[in-house]
Amino acid sequence: MFLDYDTLKLIWWLLVGVLLIGFALTDGFDLGVGMLLPFLGKNDNERRVIINSVGPTWEGNQVWLITAGGAIFAAWPTVYATAFSGLYVALLLVVFALFFRPVGFDYRSKIADPRWRNSWDWALFVGGFVPALVFGITFGNLLQGVPFHFDEILRSTYTGSFFDLLNPFALLAGLVSLSMLVMHGAIYLQLRTEEAVYQRAKRAAAIAALTMITSFALAGLWLGMGIDGFRILSMPPVDAAPNILAKTVEQASGAWLSNYASYPWMLMAPLFGFSGAAGALWLSARDQPGLAFISSGLSLTGVILTAGFSMFPFILPSSTDPNSSLTAWDATSSHLTLSWMFFAAIFFLPLIILYTSWVYRIMGGKVTEKQIQQKKHSVY
Repeated sequence: MFLDYDTLKLIWWLLVGVLLIGFALTDGFDLGVGMLLPFLGKNDNERRVIINSVGPTWEGNQVWLITAGGAIFAAWPTVYATAFSGLYVALLLVVFALFFRPVGFDYRSKIADPRWRNSWDWALFVGGFVPALVFGITFGNLLQGVPFHFDEILRSTYTGSFFDLLNPFALLAGLVSLSMLVMHGAIYLQLRTEEAVYQRAKRAAAIAALTMITSFALAGLWLGMGIDGFRILSMPPVDAAPNILAKTVEQASGAWLSNYASYPWMLMAPLFGFSGAAGALWLSARDQPGLAFISSGLSLTGVILTAGFSMFPFILPSSTDPNSSLTAWDATSSHLTLSWMFFAAIFFLPLIILYTSWVYRIMGGKVTEKQIQQKKHSVY
């Protein structure tokens, strides 16, 4: 093969991370805009301005989430099977909440009744709030370990419940996710709107950025001082037959910080998380939404990389049997599968990025109430 197996395993850990970051940067501001819709729009025209700021692109942005799910299924089938079974209720909540988005966008303006439109506005809020919260809660639980284990023939058993996921640290991680996406969405609205909506979006961006910085700092302190991380003590030989249970893993205080001691360059991730949010706050307040949006994107990237770098090489740690934890080294598909997927990714991923960039360039510009009134029968 063109690349050795271990290199491909690392590459696919990176590529899945790229897809998750791509989803956060694009569909993330859609979710943020949805959460802000009932609060920043004080009348129907203003709410239609907000909706149409993301109207041309929101469907394409969701492709990043679908692609990330497909990549996890193909590259890490054991992770997909274990996580999607154990976290089934949480994932169904995300799916059902996302259903509100296409229906809400398409049906909201079909009837000129304030009660009808207000109901769909809150449905779009739910379609943004629930996925953002659940994604954060999921990462919070991954950092604590998920209660599952494998038996001797590698059948997985999940021993937790949905309500166990709603623990204090996971809810704090959910607040980090909510606040960073609201910040991203509010700054996007500054880019696309004018006058009253613009001013309200600026205030929302400031509140969200301050909340994100505070909650991210608290989560980092809690993770370093109050949560036992995972570390690998031994692995089977490289040429041994694949066996998830053949490694030895322990939980230890401060283990999630060990990668930063071994690879100090990883500290750039939390630095980007904090500095990006602070920069977005400063630039937004000074009416520079373009630079603020870039800075906000840097913050989102830093937060996601912080979680990934802290856990590496773990993907799905097990709190009930640490040896059952799934890692980037032992939960992957075959060498042949990863190779073919790699070649497909290096061909299609740049095309997706180029096409997405072109779409945003064509669909850019301000959305105004005058435009909505002139095209009230052809826009959302």
